[in-house]
Amino acid sequence: MKKIALSAALAATTVLSSVAPAAADYPDAPVQFIVPWPPGDFEDILTRMIAAKMQEMTGVSASVVNKPGGGDGPFPGALEVLDGPTDGSLVGSFVIGVPVVGPMIDIGIEEDSFTPVGIFLTYPFVLAASGDAPYSNMAELAAHAQDNDVVLGHFGAGLTPTKASFAAAVNMGFEFADDSAFDLLDCNTLSAGDADVINTTLALIEPCLDEINVLANIGSEPIAKLDGVQTLAAQSGINDLELWNGLFVKKGTPQNVIDVLADIASATMASDEAQQLMAETGARVYWQDGAESAARIETDRAKNAELSAIIGN
Repeated sequence: MKKIALSAALAATTVLSSVAPAAADYPDAPVQFIVPWPPGDFEDILTRMIAAKMQEMTGVSASVVNKPGGGDGPFPGALEVLDGPTDGSLVGSFVIGVPVVGPMIDIGIEEDSFTPVGIFLTYPFVLAASGDAPYSNMAELAAHAQDNDVVLGHFGAGLTPTKASFAAAVNMGFEFADDSAFDLLDCNTLSAGDADVINTTLALIEPCLDEINVLANIGSEPIAKLDGVQTLAAQSGINDLELWNGLFVKKGTPQNVIDVLADIASATMASDEAQQLMAETGARVYWQDGAESAARIETDRAKNAELSAIIGN
């Protein structure tokens, strides 16, 4: 991946002043940010910005380690952070599924296993089909699926966007004939016919955006650059639960460690580079602190339960 340059002087000054008092204590050893997905998507790009800023401002090595888990989604990477120390040397860059779905699937993750440092990204997640598919929105897909098999590709059956897709289908009176989990869902997935509809991020299909049909985006509001594409919630009547990503540490990590991470991450999200990424891609980039993130997680657990009730699991 092309290295992201981080040169915003104001952000650098902010981070330097905010982390200086604690810098002697943390970080005092290399820090790894665990991203449980392949390289290249938004969480990876932004987490690499955070790691680069940490190394720049503290002089301590900071790196991103990608731990894709296939059909198990982010959970192998999350368990690695959970099994690690509480000294801030392992930091998770996790999607909503880790704190919301993880405690429900008996893999060792509890509701309080991780402390949120902060949430920084809402994905421009979409449902997309090939350009020659005989449907261009959810109503047309629902009609087509009455008499034809439609295969859904996703990043894991238990993850929020997948559940939203299944719940939307139920609300609209159809079901997918089959579904499969992938590590990567991009233009090649559609052109090869590996799935009829894919549940993926806009960045991964950007190269072929003019050649495919985007049926819906998953979130609380439409994506500006997708002219005429309505949200999945608006088209199907399900709730508007969004897919987000944030930084997490293992429960018991000292507050000064959390504070340093939060200061660096919040300044990174305010940088020109991060804000340009938002402008160019439709992703929402921001900083929501630990307390706000904890409250959001509680709300999203209720929304996730609503989706689960619709699909009967």
